[in-house]
Amino acid sequence: MSFEPAPATARRAVSSLDHRIEAVTGHDVDTLWAYRDCGLLDEAHAALVDRHRELAEAERGVTFYRTLLHRLSSGEFPVDGALLLRIDRTVDQLEQAADARDAVEQRVLAALEPVEDAARTAPGGEAETLSTPDQAALFAIAGGAKLHEHLLTGRLSVTTASGARVPHADLQRLQAAGLVELDTSHPVHAGQPVTLTDVGRAALAAHRRPQQAPVSKPVPVPGAWPTTRTARR
Repeated sequence: MSFEPAPATARRAVSSLDHRIEAVTGHDVDTLWAYRDCGLLDEAHAALVDRHRELAEAERGVTFYRTLLHRLSSGEFPVDGALLLRIDRTVDQLEQAADARDAVEQRVLAALEPVEDAARTAPGGEAETLSTPDQAALFAIAGGAKLHEHLLTGRLSVTTASGARVPHADLQRLQAAGLVELDTSHPVHAGQPVTLTDVGRAALAAHRRPQQAPVSKPVPVPGAWPTTRTARR
């Protein structure tokens, strides 16, 4: 007799703080996780995503033991001493998982508060719009890039991990705008690392943020019953 719940397809657990994180960042959680993996988040947002991943893992533990407890009490197994002992043990494990989840949730809140404070005090103006070539260049650089000098021609260009090349003139323009930075501690013939600055990450993330479509009011159909009623006096 097996008491283990049936295996299920692994997926991200939903937490009670997802809506606050998505509201303050303007991105859904899955997009934020992808941005974190690509190195597109500044320090505060990266810390928030790291704590949120811990919370999702803790939520998965709560879900596991809750599902197991539901199965044990569903009538599938005969009621005997072994079942009652397993139920008691699962209740204890569920309580421990919930306590661990609550502790991680507090760490997420601690990482979320400075992000929310920054959003409240940020200027109301819109971020500078990136051109399509600049967006493509920044996204390629985010995956890893180095400035190289051709040994024969002496021409400088940026080679990215994806194989894309960014002209040196474009690099200089992005650098002057404060979007990227160059590590000059390495010799250029060996490759000088190029990375996004916090401003560059924010600009790229803001540019990729989906715009919310305005909610349109339904057009009344002639002859249709009204959706709202006028209050009787």
